Amino acid sequence: MEHGMLKYDVFSGNKAVVCALSASYVSTFAGYPVCVWFAPAIRVLLNGKCNANMMLHRPVPCAWMFSSLWDLCVARFYQVQVADDERLDNDSAARSACVQRGGYHGLLSRDLDTLDDDFICAASFTIYSRTKEYCAENNYLCRPHILDAALTGGISGAMSGSLISFGSAPFELVKVRRQLEYSIAAAKGISLVRPPGTTEAVREIFRANGLGGLYTGFKLHFIRDTAGTALYFMEYDGMRHLLGRSRSGEQGPAPSWLPVHPSLVPFVCGSVSGVTSWALIYPLDVVKTKIQQRALAGEKYRGPLETLHRLVRGPDPTNPRSLVSGIGRLYRGLGVSALRSITTHGLLWTLFDMTAHYIDNLPPSPYHSHEDG
Repeated sequence: MEHGMLKYDVFSGNKAVVCALSASYVSTFAGYPVCVWFAPAIRVLLNGKCNANMMLHRPVPCAWMFSSLWDLCVARFYQVQVADDERLDNDSAARSACVQRGGYHGLLSRDLDTLDDDFICAASFTIYSRTKEYCAENNYLCRPHILDAALTGGISGAMSGSLISFGSAPFELVKVRRQLEYSIAAAKGISLVRPPGTTEAVREIFRANGLGGLYTGFKLHFIRDTAGTALYFMEYDGMRHLLGRSRSGEQGPAPSWLPVHPSLVPFVCGSVSGVTSWALIYPLDVVKTKIQQRALAGEKYRGPLETLHRLVRGPDPTNPRSLVSGIGRLYRGLGVSALRSITTHGLLWTLFDMTAHYIDNLPPSPYHSHEDG
């Protein structure tokens, strides 16, 4: 009995945190192979050229050396998992072991990189949920209309994104530092044999610019997170309302124009809102990352508008790129991000709803029942 009371108290009192943490970690696990090997393989095929330092610490074979995406993905598996002295040539046992192990290789060793995302997700959902509860308790935007549902989600998302950005900015800057470490080293005239780890990257940023260095590019980070999170939750809540969810949170039947099973509605809405909100905010993220890259490399500062103009039109004002070509370059890599978003955001909301439903249906403790009476 005491165990049941404790379970009810812990889960119901921290519903948003429990739902977000469990859903985030499972969806991250499911989307991890796409992030680690499938996405980089697609990038190599799309670029059609080699970059010896793009993936881990060893050269990636060029796209033209492989007859299919599958062969390139197997090579990616092999590069991640198999030791240097093993060879791919006609070694079916090694290839099989590589395919079985490679996708999730590094997941546990990267816990520090993924856990911060999970806790940021939990904090974000908690602020979002509490803001929605505040609106409901004070009868703000409570009409059974899509506009009210979307605005409540957007306001709650903006509140969440703006507050979370203060804590997430240093983590993201370190990730940018690690993802672009070879480009940054090349700009400094340094040749890297082995890239620095997370701890060393933090030390280098702190050594160069002090504590404030961890907030390099924070203004753009703040705008991106506030606008992006507002768009994300606004789209999600608006679509959920369109697809039959009442303002009280109960999921009804889907409309006739989109006959999907009610259990699939969170996946559909999560996938669409994740992809579209990221597509809208993607140019701002590219500009932010470029400004941070230049700052970390110690290069001359360029403002957001100048950076955007150079990304779209090119560095040579006498020979500018066409607008269509420049915008296409600005959105390079979005398809790979969208592929991952469909999986992770769809699963995130599906598991979030399942966990919330489980908590809502837990039997209340006798103490709470007596208190309510």
